[in-house]
Amino acid sequence: MSTAAREPTAGMGFDLSSLEFWLERTPAERDAAFATLRREQPISWWGPVQSLTLPAEMLSGGYWALTRYADIRRVSRDEKTFCSGLGVMFFDAPPEMLEATTSFIAMDAPRHTKLRGLVSAAFTPRQIARLEERIAFHAHDVVTRLLEHDAGDFVQLCAKQVPMRMIAEMIGVQGDDSERLQQAAEMLVNLGDPAVFGDRDPLVLAAESIWEISQMATALAEERAANPTDDLMSALVHAEIDGERLTTAEIAAFFNLLAVAGNDTTRHTTSHTAKALDDFPDQRAYLLEDIDARLPVAVDEFVRWASPVSTFRRTATRDTEIAGQPIAAGEKVIMFYGSGNRDETAFEDPYRFDVSRNPNHHVGFGGGGVHYCLGASLARTQLRCVFRELLTRVPDLRLGEPVPMVSSVINGVKRLPFTIG
Repeated sequence: MSTAAREPTAGMGFDLSSLEFWLERTPAERDAAFATLRREQPISWWGPVQSLTLPAEMLSGGYWALTRYADIRRVSRDEKTFCSGLGVMFFDAPPEMLEATTSFIAMDAPRHTKLRGLVSAAFTPRQIARLEERIAFHAHDVVTRLLEHDAGDFVQLCAKQVPMRMIAEMIGVQGDDSERLQQAAEMLVNLGDPAVFGDRDPLVLAAESIWEISQMATALAEERAANPTDDLMSALVHAEIDGERLTTAEIAAFFNLLAVAGNDTTRHTTSHTAKALDDFPDQRAYLLEDIDARLPVAVDEFVRWASPVSTFRRTATRDTEIAGQPIAAGEKVIMFYGSGNRDETAFEDPYRFDVSRNPNHHVGFGGGGVHYCLGASLARTQLRCVFRELLTRVPDLRLGEPVPMVSSVINGVKRLPFTIG
């Protein structure tokens, strides 16, 4: 059957492609919808996604929604049948936009292998050890500053602070440039929210943000090429495999990816987890009984529970099938990670926040394979450091109801009120 002949799934009481589903449904209502799909139609076809921000030509074609853990893992690990080079988001973006923003996550072998290898070469044991010391320092400082407030927005005062500080420090951004980087990165991930773009063209705002980040990266790369220091940007500029190095454009694209992905996973997991630990005080108490031994295991439950990345896309390179469902070459396949992390067949009592859950092979960092999150260990380290500080130093932290981000890509928290005392 051709893609054009497929009829969108109906009769479910919701539409995954609708603006209403992502703008008006609560996270709990979306969870219920995915539970229905896992039970009744785990591989379902949906029409073109609707958007307030993107033109119709970027929203062409329907897609298969994968809601089961096993199917998400299967597609993630079969990069030859399900490619990334045609885009990783719901929408179709111009090649130049993909090139400038998504770096190697929207590439296939052999180029993906080369670029990921060069970037990985910059994350040496020495770099990671140095970063861990700095993460611990920033986590302590952020919580110290948080304690100066009786109430406020946890996202602004805590959750966003450590990842953005670390990204700026890793690549050598300082002062006003750090604030510019943060604002540009936040604009890119919030363009689905009408409250953010207002009466301006969101594509123009996206282009401006990409330009801002890319120009910053280019200037830094040129400076570090001439005068290397002990930061990640210097390591990226000078990393070499088989005589090849990253070009300035490739470094700028990775810079865009790092500014967004390096921030969002930790930031939103921190917010979701802080709320969960407040809602489930028995889990907080369990961690405090032996925090050093239990926190490393708990961090993976933090990520499973938060599922900060909601969706990623692959495209079928040939006619194939998933769990008996025929998939035609060229059809989009969207992996719903949050649904996979709530799959009753993969996790015992998946709606229970259980920091002792072990093993915990969640898909919060992807479903494995060549595109598994390069920054997973860095994110885990940040989460360990932040929650060691919060759990031991802010015992009377109380969280209100989170205000969710409007996004089909990021399961984010826009605001999270807190009180201390």
